[in-house]
Amino acid sequence: MNLDAYRRQWLGNVRGDLLSGIVVALALIPEAIAFSIIAGVDPKVGLYASFSIAVVTAIAGGRPGMISAATAATAVLMVTLVADHGLEYLLATTVLAGLIQVAAGFARLGHLMRFVSRSVMTGFVNALAILIFMAQIPELTGVPWLTYPLVAAGLAIIYLFPFLTRAVPSPLVTIVVLTAVVLVMGWEVRTVGDMGALPDTLPVFLIPDIPLNLEALTIILPYAMAVAVVGLLESLMTENIVDDLTDTKSDRNQECIGQGLANTATGFMGGMAGCAMIGQSIINIKSGGRGRLSCFSAGVFLLFMVVVLGDVVAQIPMAALVAIMIMVSIGTFSWSSIKQLKTHPRSSSIVMLATVAVVVYTHNLAIGVLVGVLLSGLFFAGKIAQLFRVTSSLSDDGRVRTYHIEGQLFFASAEDFMDAFDFKEATERVVIDVGHAHIWDISSIAALDMAVLKFRRDGSEVEIVGMNEASKTIVDRLAVHDEPGAMDKLMAH
Repeated sequence: MNLDAYRRQWLGNVRGDLLSGIVVALALIPEAIAFSIIAGVDPKVGLYASFSIAVVTAIAGGRPGMISAATAATAVLMVTLVADHGLEYLLATTVLAGLIQVAAGFARLGHLMRFVSRSVMTGFVNALAILIFMAQIPELTGVPWLTYPLVAAGLAIIYLFPFLTRAVPSPLVTIVVLTAVVLVMGWEVRTVGDMGALPDTLPVFLIPDIPLNLEALTIILPYAMAVAVVGLLESLMTENIVDDLTDTKSDRNQECIGQGLANTATGFMGGMAGCAMIGQSIINIKSGGRGRLSCFSAGVFLLFMVVVLGDVVAQIPMAALVAIMIMVSIGTFSWSSIKQLKTHPRSSSIVMLATVAVVVYTHNLAIGVLVGVLLSGLFFAGKIAQLFRVTSSLSDDGRVRTYHIEGQLFFASAEDFMDAFDFKEATERVVIDVGHAHIWDISSIAALDMAVLKFRRDGSEVEIVGMNEASKTIVDRLAVHDEPGAMDKLMAH
């Protein structure tokens, strides 16, 4: 990226980015505290992390307008680590996870996202919308009755205020109005301050206090790998969604590097690992944020609010933030996907529903996406296998049988390939024409070996013709039908 393009990503939407940054910062505070509680650490660990990750990804990330901070997806992975070994090991894990993500970016692993199908993406989005809504339920149960009309009023402001003007983000108006009403009326409702104590000092640089030996590495490495993978997966999925919302393209590998640098820096500032947040990213986009300044200002405003304006921020009613998150949940869910269940291929619908079900059941986005990707692969393999065909013709003199192979020969079509041959037919010569086929893997090569050897066992001369260059390369390297003791080698496997 040239310098002018990078400068435009910072200064192309200053007013919109600053206003949306305030809204996002306010929405980040209760979530950062809640995620700290999930991980079993002090609230300041999540708040410092959200500041650090937001600022660093704004500078080094590959997706302007996307919000990254401390998240539940990474917090839940470190619960056991904190319980067994304490905060210092969490900080060391955060540093190592960041380094792994940087390595993934330089290895260009961001391009693996192309293997995530649209059905998986839709399932991911719908599941996340459900999880966002479910996360608000504790704030709607066992609370003062005034909470419900406040949430309703907040939703009314969010959806109706844009009809008056879009100059100011309606979520920001919701926070200001509901806070003012609660303070003026003196109503006793749950506030941000009830979530936990806010820090009153700036974060400082520190080195995690753990022994630098192999034993410590074996403790943190599995957690670091899990955090790195889940963090990148959620970040890249969110990046795709923001790309679609803004009709712009971003750099996935640069985002991997940016997320890694952010987590590494955060570990040295007393914060926990994090990644992109789809809920806050959508709040940012809907509030007018588009550039890097929106994420940067969200991090800076967050730190300023909790350190300098902590007493004021603590008075914000949770009902205002719940209303905003319900808006995010409604806006995130792909409502058209419900109608499309009848029109989309059954396999696509199964993949989408399976992704939703697994994510909601496990509360783990990575597991749900993995299940969706595996199902997509299986259905795709099944469809490709159905395009495979074998026909045959016999020469006029009855001495030569030619088999014409068409389609993709791989593990899912290998059985059909073998079933197509008549090994009991006694002909002097068998020709296997693969001119319209492609041989992909060891399963297909093993099937080809077995077919050749069975024909030769019955006295037929076998010739393979028409093989393309790519197929010839893998067959020459792995096939054994011309080697001594070939049948024994195949049967041994």
